[in-house]
Amino acid sequence: MTMAARSEEAQFVTFALGEEVFAVPVEVVREILDHEELFKIPNGPDYLMGLRDVRGQAVPTLDLRLKLGLTKTEPTPNTRVLVLDIPFEGRILTLGTVADRVFEVVPFRGDQIEPAPEIGVNWRSTYIAGVVRRDSGFVVIIDLASLLTSKDSELLAAQKAA
Repeated sequence: MTMAARSEEAQFVTFALGEEVFAVPVEVVREILDHEELFKIPNGPDYLMGLRDVRGQAVPTLDLRLKLGLTKTEPTPNTRVLVLDIPFEGRILTLGTVADRVFEVVPFRGDQIEPAPEIGVNWRSTYIAGVVRRDSGFVVIIDLASLLTSKDSELLAAQKAA
């Protein structure tokens, strides 16, 4: 990374899953909506909560907690849905992801973002675009395109078409 790139700022939307704080680039966030009941998809994967109508578009909505290996989301008055337009395999994939809370839009400089930590064994950390240290702990920047596999995207496209 060049010195200019390291000092450049990028904007991120921060949100919580449980006690942990995550972030996605602001440019992929279309909108943030209140949680509501979804149209359930029979035989979908456990992390596919269902479909949501977003301005006339059927948007598959994921329980990001389950996708990351955490416990299932239990909606509260603070639960929000981030509607994201994710560049994925040459197209834009529109998804809803459920967050326990959405905090704010924050700038991070390139030199603040550390790579995913190594733990000495091979683990699937490709979805971690970076980690930022803050006084209150860490913020994990998620690369949702890496978190989704081709199999996931094919399934979501099929569910949306149904």
